[in-house]
Amino acid sequence: MQQMMKQAQKMQQQMVAAQAELAEAELTGTAGGGLVTATVKGTGEVVSVKIDPKAVDPEDLETLEDLIVAAVHNAAQAARDLTEEKMGPLTAGLGGLGGGLGLPGF
Repeated sequence: MQQMMKQAQKMQQQMVAAQAELAEAELTGTAGGGLVTATVKGTGEVVSVKIDPKAVDPEDLETLEDLIVAAVHNAAQAARDLTEEKMGPLTAGLGGLGGGLGLPGF
């Protein structure tokens, strides 16, 4: 029983460390060959969107809107991938309990 408690404490420490690493990570997504760049935190929070002036056509704002959405989606996918990379090995040992722990992406 004591060994199980030590393992649980170690897993909890690893999860806290992984969550802290995710919170600090910034991931970038691009669209339109780099015309639009979005940056998100590992938690999924959008922190910036950069638009190359070449992407701005007053006659075609719909394309720019689509590029922004695509860049944010790309960055969010990178955040999900990083979350899986960092948290997946830790939550795999929970026997399907990860979803009940309020972990991002699970």
